[in-house]
Amino acid sequence: MTPIIELEKVSHVYSEGTPFELAGIRDVNLKIEQGEFLGIIGHTGSGKSTMIQHLNGLIKPTAGKVYFKGEDINASKETARDVRFKVGLVFQYPEYQLFEETVYKDIAFGPKNMKLSDAEIDDRVREAARFVKLPESVMNKSPFELSGGQKRRAAIAGVIAMQPEVLILDEPTAGLDPRGCDEIIDNIKEYREKRGATVIMVSHSMEEIARTVGRMVVMYHGHIAMDGTPRDVFAKKKEIESMGLSVPQVTKIAERLKAMGLPIDDSVYTIDQLMLELTALRGGGIRC
Repeated sequence: MTPIIELEKVSHVYSEGTPFELAGIRDVNLKIEQGEFLGIIGHTGSGKSTMIQHLNGLIKPTAGKVYFKGEDINASKETARDVRFKVGLVFQYPEYQLFEETVYKDIAFGPKNMKLSDAEIDDRVREAARFVKLPESVMNKSPFELSGGQKRRAAIAGVIAMQPEVLILDEPTAGLDPRGCDEIIDNIKEYREKRGATVIMVSHSMEEIARTVGRMVVMYHGHIAMDGTPRDVFAKKKEIESMGLSVPQVTKIAERLKAMGLPIDDSVYTIDQLMLELTALRGGGIRC
């Protein structure tokens, strides 16, 4: 089965051929399957943002190819333009990119560029607003009158309104309080489930990534250093820490409990998993 997105030996060098030359990513190979929920982590400067901007043709590789459903997305300007409607990218702090007079117009901006009818644009705007839990009462307000969390939802709704097959989010919960974080993650999960979409999420929060995604990619110095399930990745605690990252706090707790002599699995990475371990230990039951 053809991956929905594939990177083949992709490199990107900024200011190539100058004294300021800097490699963003080097020889990256990556296959992303339809319907996956992929998490991307890495320290600042590891290449995360550079890589995701290649996925919808926002920037072109210095070398290598990027494919969407088997087609080179940079084959022509028309191909790249079409892919940007199918692969939606939500930047970090997307609320800073709101610019229209009203929330409605901001959400409608993408669908309008898709040359849809007024009726279809309206349907998409209202459906996207419902997805992100924006009330009807704010639709005719200026986006600058909204709270921080509502601005984030409005910006995400603007991408969702294009109904992309792939939704990419760069630090979607940055700067939000815990409740706001949970609400945004729930919105993203709902979109994926209802649309069958592929979701790619960049995050610095190990806890958030651990409890949300099914597969993780760890970037380090422009390369993919690890690729696997959260359990596989977080089991390599020493390697993770050597890259300037950290495992979830719950994994550290489990590791400490095991060091104290408790026979538990220290590769757990969510609170629910640790609770199962402790419950099984207390009752002498079987872990599942």
